Amino acid sequence: MARVNKPEKPAIPAAEKSAQEPAQAKIPVIDLPRSIGVRQLAEMLDVDSIYIIKQLMRSGIMANINQIIDYDTAAVIVTTAGFKPHLTPLKDQMMASAAEEGKKQKKKYGKDAENLEPRPPVVTVMGHVDHGKTKLLDAIRQTNVVDQEAGGITQHIGAYQTVIDGRKITFLDTPGHEAFTAMRAHGANITDVTILVVAADDGVQPQTLEAISHAKAAEVPIVVAINKVDKDNADPNRVKQQLTEAGLVVEEWGGTTVAVEISAKNKTGIKQLLESVLLVADMEELQANPNQPAAGVVIEAKMDKTMGPLATVLIRAGTLKDEDTVVVGNTWGRIRAMFNDKSKRIKKAEPSTPVEILGLADVPEVGDNLVAVTDEKHAQAILAHKKEEQERASQKAAAVSLDSLYDQINAGKVKELNVILKTDVQGSLEPIRTSLERLGTDQVKVRIIHGATGNITESDVMLASASNGLVLGFSVTAGEGARNLAAASGVDIRIYNIIYTLVDDVDKALKGLLEPVFVEVIDGRADVRAVFSGGKGLKAAGCMVTDGKVTRNSKVRVRRGKEIVADSTVSSLKRFKDDAREVAAGYECGVGVKDFNDFKVGDVLEFYRMEKSGT
Repeated sequence: MARVNKPEKPAIPAAEKSAQEPAQAKIPVIDLPRSIGVRQLAEMLDVDSIYIIKQLMRSGIMANINQIIDYDTAAVIVTTAGFKPHLTPLKDQMMASAAEEGKKQKKKYGKDAENLEPRPPVVTVMGHVDHGKTKLLDAIRQTNVVDQEAGGITQHIGAYQTVIDGRKITFLDTPGHEAFTAMRAHGANITDVTILVVAADDGVQPQTLEAISHAKAAEVPIVVAINKVDKDNADPNRVKQQLTEAGLVVEEWGGTTVAVEISAKNKTGIKQLLESVLLVADMEELQANPNQPAAGVVIEAKMDKTMGPLATVLIRAGTLKDEDTVVVGNTWGRIRAMFNDKSKRIKKAEPSTPVEILGLADVPEVGDNLVAVTDEKHAQAILAHKKEEQERASQKAAAVSLDSLYDQINAGKVKELNVILKTDVQGSLEPIRTSLERLGTDQVKVRIIHGATGNITESDVMLASASNGLVLGFSVTAGEGARNLAAASGVDIRIYNIIYTLVDDVDKALKGLLEPVFVEVIDGRADVRAVFSGGKGLKAAGCMVTDGKVTRNSKVRVRRGKEIVADSTVSSLKRFKDDAREVAAGYECGVGVKDFNDFKVGDVLEFYRMEKSGT
């Protein structure tokens, strides 16, 4: 964040008084970048964001808390507040940010500051489908092969390194924000820089906006690669304008986001892109201690038929060596062999190096941490302690939900309520976003980490899980995959049709006044294969249970295509001629539905129950 030269307690209400003070009084100076968010400006001035928004409205500018404003606009507000604005050179801003990040890195990856050394950046490529993510990775890989080892074969181990101007860059070979956020959901935030690929002929698309939200939620710097500039209908300036609207202002337009025009197909602009990645990485001051015991993260794992458990690990600190004893997640082993991305056997792997290791007792999970230890006894002790911690955590852990929010706030477990907001149209999105961001107490603030139009997807649930947040929907639906993933990961999804009710529920949850909510749980589904007479004018459906289970007296709805033709309860359930209490997936049964006789072959029966949310 930009440096602020200000008194210890600057108070805006006293700003008007400053104009009446003696002229010789020294006016505090605030260093401003070329562009800044409303939220950041409010923090610099030590005022509420509403004050900034009101000042902007007086100038005819309608803005929300996440809006980016330019230096001239910010300077007017700063002057009105009684301070003197000063434009900070971009280099100074980035160096200040780098110094702060450097402190974080030192705390995380090395105890002895004097032993820290620069390490290569770890890069993830994200963007909209068909915008060229994979082609860009291929172009980078092929460029490296030409420069380094013509004819070399790259082994797919989930990551690889390229060299530019004698410096290494590590690329995670898993393009897409889903994979990126899945790693974060496992507690592995290993990316240092994100390359956001945007096609110059297609512009910013929904998945582009999702990728931006995912990168921002992880607080990872973004370098934009404007791809396909070789096409006749390419319009890079339109892309830059759309990026500005999405909160990424490129450098040439006075912002801090680096953007490079490339063609992955023709392999043009690749060198400039990699140089930009190194520039951004330099500003982050990425460091690690190579002399300490190795620490890393699993990015791929599998069971090989001939070699046994294999895991690709990205080393984050220290140096991993042959014969080292390691603990990886809930397993351990002694390194019998290590291979790099060229299938070459190596003896050691330094920070930011991806390496495939052989010698673990079991296959670990993606996102598991690797730690080198002294011996097997030490490893077993760590695993025993970890198992105890996991058992205690499983008893105490609770995902954030509106029902449990107030209790978690009081327990000090929640300081910020992260929300993924999905609405039917753009006109609904901004009013709801603004209303939610105005809520909050001294203990917890509401933060919209992603807002977009469209139905709730698995990607939304993954982002909520990784950010310990919840998903709110307005006049939308959640797909079956999203619902199943939410149930498995404990993410709370709430869908509303009235804006007031949505905002009011969040407000009540923050204050501990929210009434219990009952949610629908799908127990099973069955396809109607035949229709039979049940006697006395009644009919029964001959069904095959395709998913879950069917239970007697369960609630059931009859679906015919997209239409629901009945919503009632199961009146009878039979296996052949015998009454049944329950029928599982893969078995046939006869089902009768109370007050419904109009079955048709092809109907789908959906069996469900209502249960209290959060139980």
